[in-house]
Amino acid sequence: MKKLHKSNSQKMIAGVCGGIAEYFGFDPTIVRLIFAALCLTGGGGLLVYLIAAIVMPEEDQIRA
Repeated sequence: MKKLHKSNSQKMIAGVCGGIAEYFGFDPTIVRLIFAALCLTGGGGLLVYLIAAIVMPEEDQIRA
């Protein structure tokens, strides 16, 4: 069963984009570019990223 979590292996800042990419089977770079585009077009991406970084569990917490 797949669960959405922050990634430890594809981590750049908090692992949010890596976790989303692993969950949906995308390349993490594509997800990072989408978040960057959202940040540049009004700043909504930053808010979504911060909320996801707080709400999403760590990968280690899911496996334990």
